[in-house]
Amino acid sequence: MKLISTSKGIGGQLAAFRELVKGAESIVFMGSPGFCTPFAELLAYGLRGSGKRMIFIPNTDPSNAREIVAVPQGMQLGEGVIPEADAIVLLGGLAMPKIGSTPYEVKTFITELPSTLHKKLVIGICFQSVFEREGWTDIIDFDYIIDSDLDNSLKSDEK
Repeated sequence: MKLISTSKGIGGQLAAFRELVKGAESIVFMGSPGFCTPFAELLAYGLRGSGKRMIFIPNTDPSNAREIVAVPQGMQLGEGVIPEADAIVLLGGLAMPKIGSTPYEVKTFITELPSTLHKKLVIGICFQSVFEREGWTDIIDFDYIIDSDLDNSLKSDEK
């Protein structure tokens, strides 16, 4: 994949995501339960008020699909829904070893997920190149990947 742009921080990640999905009416986030759920809610928060239908699916289990809804405290999972997507966002937790999804299962799921479009937009959002590192880019035809790195600093006032 070729580099299109770079940005910094969560604001840069959200801005790039908003631009990629501007033409999509329904967006499905797929990720590992627990680990990816808050990231889906954060990305959905960046689209609040847009009128887009947003859904979270844990791994590849559409029977547990939940709409992502706005509440006064932010975004959270709502009622169960039947998923349909113009854009599918694969979150990096899916590709982490020992999570339980394979790229082949996800590829089949993408193909079978109903859409109003001829071709669904497939976006990967991950940290530290996990989709490339785990070989997912060899199997899944990503249209775009937003890849971020984390730098952590633990500081203390203690002497």
